[in-house]
Amino acid sequence: MYSRFLVSALFAGAAAGLIAGILQLIFVQPVLLHAELYEGGDLVHFGAAPVSAHPELPGIDVMRDGLSLIFTMLTYTGYALIMLAAMGVAEDRGAQIDGRTGILWGVAGFVAFHLAPGFSLAPEVPGVAAADVTARQIWWFATVGAAAVALWLIAFGKNWMVWGVAAILLLAPHILGAPEPDTFSGPVPTEIAALFAARAFGIGLAAWVLLGCFAGYFWQREGDQINATAPV
Repeated sequence: MYSRFLVSALFAGAAAGLIAGILQLIFVQPVLLHAELYEGGDLVHFGAAPVSAHPELPGIDVMRDGLSLIFTMLTYTGYALIMLAAMGVAEDRGAQIDGRTGILWGVAGFVAFHLAPGFSLAPEVPGVAAADVTARQIWWFATVGAAAVALWLIAFGKNWMVWGVAAILLLAPHILGAPEPDTFSGPVPTEIAALFAARAFGIGLAAWVLLGCFAGYFWQREGDQINATAPV
């Protein structure tokens, strides 16, 4: 059981993390590098000079981009460990775990780790005003935890009372409100910030769907191999 858990998590996390990392390098990193030019003063939004919508961005950096890919693969391997632990519990409760049902787990993971906190605390580019980082981290972890519990209650709850608790858990962090800066300011154009948030959410959804699919597939495959070699 332990080897099944580890092998499934390593393969699923590495595969999904590699794809997510490549997508981030293609779609997200150029937006970040563009924002950093405004943050550093190389570009000025609504300024006299210099202003450019299509600046020259740094090219491929093997060390930087390679480390980014490795970090993303490790991050999604950690997510896979969490997801497969929940999948194992769900399977013990009679749930079917495979590549197809894993897609639903992936969507749930995206909702818990990206959409729920991002609804009030959107992904931010460098140079924008932000509240205290500790307060944001506390709010983020609390929101993710509440969303994860809520989704579990929605999936496995048996009555409206349980589903009502789930709805309260989903809404509570946003009713209380995420930490916000005293004033909103920053040199980065809002169009760049919006593009960054949109691409971060899009790639996050794709990565989590792939993670869930891979996790379910490898979990089922490893289980079938264990059952095939087990003594009758």
